[in-house]
Amino acid sequence: MSDADGTAYLWHRLGLVAARVRRLLTERRRDDPAPDDPFRGLYLSTDDVERLLARPAEPLAADPADLRVRAEVEHRAARTGATPRLHRLARDFGLTELDVEVLLVALLPDVDPRYERLYGYLNDDVSRRRATVGLALELCGISPGDAAGRSRFAASAPLVDGGLLRVEQPDQPYLSRPLRVPDRVTAHLLGDDTVDARLAEVAWPLPDVPAPADDPSDDGPETAATARRLGAALRAGVRLGYLRERPGAAADDLAVAALVRAGRPVLRLDLDALAADPDPADALAATVREARLRGAGLVAGPVQALDPAGKPEHARLLRRIAHRPVPVLLTGAVEWDPQWTSRPPLLVTAPPLDEQDRARLWRTAGGGWDAGRPAGWTDGVDPVRELAPYQLGPDQLRRAAQAADQLALFAGADRVGADHLRAGVRGQNAGGLARLARRIEPAVGWDDLVLPDPVLEQLRELALRVRYRDRVLGRWRMRPGGGRGRGVLALFAGDSGTGKTMSAEVVAADLGLDLYVVDLSTVVDKYVGQTEKNLERIFTEAAGVNGLLLFDEADAIFGKRSEVRDAHDRYANLESAYLLQRMESFDGVAVLTTNLRANLDEAFTRRLDLIIDFAMPDVAQRRALWDRCLGTELPRDDDLDLDFCARNFELSGGSIRACVVTAAYLAAEAGRPVRMADLVGAVQREYRKLGRLLLESEFGEHQPGGEPARVR
Repeated sequence: MSDADGTAYLWHRLGLVAARVRRLLTERRRDDPAPDDPFRGLYLSTDDVERLLARPAEPLAADPADLRVRAEVEHRAARTGATPRLHRLARDFGLTELDVEVLLVALLPDVDPRYERLYGYLNDDVSRRRATVGLALELCGISPGDAAGRSRFAASAPLVDGGLLRVEQPDQPYLSRPLRVPDRVTAHLLGDDTVDARLAEVAWPLPDVPAPADDPSDDGPETAATARRLGAALRAGVRLGYLRERPGAAADDLAVAALVRAGRPVLRLDLDALAADPDPADALAATVREARLRGAGLVAGPVQALDPAGKPEHARLLRRIAHRPVPVLLTGAVEWDPQWTSRPPLLVTAPPLDEQDRARLWRTAGGGWDAGRPAGWTDGVDPVRELAPYQLGPDQLRRAAQAADQLALFAGADRVGADHLRAGVRGQNAGGLARLARRIEPAVGWDDLVLPDPVLEQLRELALRVRYRDRVLGRWRMRPGGGRGRGVLALFAGDSGTGKTMSAEVVAADLGLDLYVVDLSTVVDKYVGQTEKNLERIFTEAAGVNGLLLFDEADAIFGKRSEVRDAHDRYANLESAYLLQRMESFDGVAVLTTNLRANLDEAFTRRLDLIIDFAMPDVAQRRALWDRCLGTELPRDDDLDLDFCARNFELSGGSIRACVVTAAYLAAEAGRPVRMADLVGAVQREYRKLGRLLLESEFGEHQPGGEPARVR
């Protein structure tokens, strides 16, 4: 049945109500000695009192002609082969035939203003232009003293509880209370599906999407398989579910997909906005009514916005949501508490998006400008490979795609590139972790590293583990039990200056991640238990950030547990035990660096994916480091002998870098290129800083000038 046919059916039914109104008017005017009195209802004469008391309180009798017309209207509607909206409303809200008639009586003056004055006459009060409880019962042929009829206006009755009818002015006598049909219900019956303006900030419908064909023989990706099973459960009668969301998961999208598979439109309820609403109970009632009018399911989240454990009023609100007569799928990042509702929900853990899901969302996420994405706009990037290192939810991914599009437009590029994608993703990182750790945007690459080939291979393996962990640990299910997360943990061990921090920065750059260096001064606290709390804050914030977490000098907090001799030992061991548990459940990427590998607890090293040892550079590596640190912009004098420096000065890469910077300052002050004397003088200063002896044999023919006696 088209909307036009459905509206025609509604007008036919309203016509039957109008006929009863005219019949009741005729009876009233026949017994009224002054039907045209302009002051009707404002005063009563003695004759009026006698007439009113003498008139029997009988309902309007049924007219056989009305019954014949009603049968003809129903037959005409049945021939169209579809269900009128009024019928669907009665079915979905559990209305009786009396409820439908009452609704039509209350609706009539809202669609035909002539009946406002007629209702005023029938109410014996020109100012009361809506149907009252008493008038509705009379027009429906029900005695005003009939208990079953009066119960249809109770707060728990389907009409009122469903938000289809409002009984106003509760301070008035029961039969004199006016009835009003909300504008949204009137609009729905007339074929208008515009969302109630009351819900502008709280709830909104999602576009209708055709359900994919189910193939039970092929589960496909984990997210799609979960949506298929959840949709089947909803079709079988499940009315409440809770989808627990992990980092990088898509609980909302999963809930939407499940409802679509169950054949339901979707209404999204923002619990953050609901909690902030001045009248959340009214907003919730309007939302549920909207869902029932559309035959939709409700996706409501995040549950933690209501804080049901801390706010009793929010706990009551959550119970109301859970017990509404529509399918409700709640989403959130917290564990479900069985005390929140008396109805147990179906508990589902939303799986993280896999690489194919992320790539699909990336390709379909528009940039938002009027012309849309031009053909080939995203051909410059492989989203499967580039998005693999990131834990992104659908909303984050869509925002990242739009940010990448804008960056590409700003740069004047003809397509989106990997750099635009990575910058767009980094822009989605929350700022909480930056307040607890020092954020570094990587600016170095593999070519900047001067390390032995085995170390470089291990570093590339670290990047490989991060890039393919979803496939290996997720799709191939290679993750062990015991609550292990999907994190990747590595230890960089070696002397100071051997390139540990720089290597972490290079790995972060290769993966397109920001580097977050944990400042131990913000972590370690003298008060018992405070260090663990600080670390928990870091791990919690890091779970929502696509970055590489670097614990420099990690042995300060990841040290060995010892035999308990006093309270200090006991609390130190508790701290280490907490770290062992927390690192194991971590879902991110973390690198620990230490100068003293032997100081780390063996239980930590067992949980690490990689341990990379950084040794002091040999002669060839030192030669490359001297040349790399001098760079291409710093002017060099012809007397520089880098082979001599590499052969004679056994320095780490960090010390070589410090020597070059010192020499550059000396050359800048003299206004000339860097000379060998500048490098030798810088090495002399570096030796002093390191507390090393100045051996004359090391400096050879390049002895620093003005030096005191040296050890030969």
